[in-house]
Amino acid sequence: MKIGAIIASLFVLVVAGCGAFVYEKLNGNIKGSSLFNGTSGDAGSEKPDAYGRTPINILAIGSDGRSNKADCKIGGDCGPGQNADVQMVVHISADRSNATVMSIPRDLKMQLPACKDPDTKQSFAGGYDKINASLQYGPGCTVAAVHQLTGIPIDHFAMVDFQGVIKMSDAVGGVQVCVSDNVYDTYSHLKLKKGDHTLQNLAALEFVRSRHAFGTGTDIGRTYAQHLFLSSLMRKMKGAGTLANPTKLYSLANAATNALTVDNGIKSITKLVGLGEDVNKVPSDRMTFVTMQNQLDDAGNVHILPAAYNLFNAIKNDQSLTTSSGGKSKVAASATGKASPSASAGSSVDRAKVSVTVENGIGPTARGRASTVQQALTAQGFAAGGTANATQTASTTLWYGPGEKAEAQAAADALGLPSSHLKQGSSAGLVLVVGTDWPTGTSYPGGTGSGSGSDSGSGSGSSGGKSGGSSSDATDGAHAQTAGGKSSGCAPVSRFKTVSLNGVPMTPTQAYAEAKDKPDSAP
Repeated sequence: MKIGAIIASLFVLVVAGCGAFVYEKLNGNIKGSSLFNGTSGDAGSEKPDAYGRTPINILAIGSDGRSNKADCKIGGDCGPGQNADVQMVVHISADRSNATVMSIPRDLKMQLPACKDPDTKQSFAGGYDKINASLQYGPGCTVAAVHQLTGIPIDHFAMVDFQGVIKMSDAVGGVQVCVSDNVYDTYSHLKLKKGDHTLQNLAALEFVRSRHAFGTGTDIGRTYAQHLFLSSLMRKMKGAGTLANPTKLYSLANAATNALTVDNGIKSITKLVGLGEDVNKVPSDRMTFVTMQNQLDDAGNVHILPAAYNLFNAIKNDQSLTTSSGGKSKVAASATGKASPSASAGSSVDRAKVSVTVENGIGPTARGRASTVQQALTAQGFAAGGTANATQTASTTLWYGPGEKAEAQAAADALGLPSSHLKQGSSAGLVLVVGTDWPTGTSYPGGTGSGSGSDSGSGSGSSGGKSGGSSSDATDGAHAQTAGGKSSGCAPVSRFKTVSLNGVPMTPTQAYAEAKDKPDSAP
């Protein structure tokens, strides 16, 4: 939500040589916390390339905390606690030639890990919830959740609050954005006419907070707008001599360090300067912004799609999403993980004619588990089946009726489920009972199926993609765009009735026309 402040801060912190007084002041601004708050495992570790160089993965977090008067006034509410309104994995390649910034929707439902905040001593036993709830137990718990979901090692985190984006936007003299039509979000209070604008102060925060103004009026549309904002902020930072002006540089560095909470491993100007220099090496047109492939349900919850594991694996394997000339790179699913399974009895089955009933045999702590696996099957081309709860069982089992072994094998292949978990019953139809041996992900742990995801319990990912080694791009459905130039266009204003004015539902453009007495957020 306030992500522009985070990466931009890494650029401006090339200020280490500006004198002892300034160094001490900026160093004292930075707040630190533990990197990993999970009660088991760790945040993973990077694999060096042939030259011994390692990538860097930074989790950028936007907090909606309202723990001070300024943030209370902006947020319209006060009180303890915080949620992660934004999670972005910032991947810097081992050779520093390219980068990927991947948004994880805040409303994503998943099995959260058990955590304990070492500062507040609050603990969480784990359970099925939105990923943004993890921040209640410290940023280290959000690190644990993101690592469990993606299998991507997380080396550092940087978190910013409401005031952060305002301070950074003002320090650079405003951020240029474009909206596709007149827009008024009655919730975030963003009001802009169609075209280009330079956003400062509250207008910048209103833009990145707005979830009703863009796309379909959900958090997904908001991530696209945030990518445009962040791309523009980064271009502003790199251009127009911003970093060469001592006055501007100090103002930016002071704003950045005041805005940030980082992990203890980079809680110093020296460490942040080094990190900022690494980010600064990446050309703008080789920094790709993507949103994790996802699916929205009728209740507004977000669920992961199997294609997301192609993207996770591309990041884990340090594969660039752009070519050396800045064009889009094809990252094949077959290159991002394990090899596709060899031909089996299920390889000739027409998946569109096969449905599987998926039952949750884990228990209430894994609410929604059956739906997640069911969605993985439909994404692999199977007909939609039902979901249900079952008696808790330790071992995942796929039951099939007489003469249906080939169909069962096809479903098992798609999910990476070994043949030893297939059993014939007396009733017709396929029923998959998901046991406690498969608590998360869309591929059975250690499997090689075409719908495979990360084995979240171990923090390691397996192959994504379609069966047969499809050349499906890891960015398919990820709304990929680069930070170079203005080719990404304007933020798409929603055409749906996502806002309400005087109790009347309407589109953001209609609300703009009706709210003549409301001043625009920016000229």
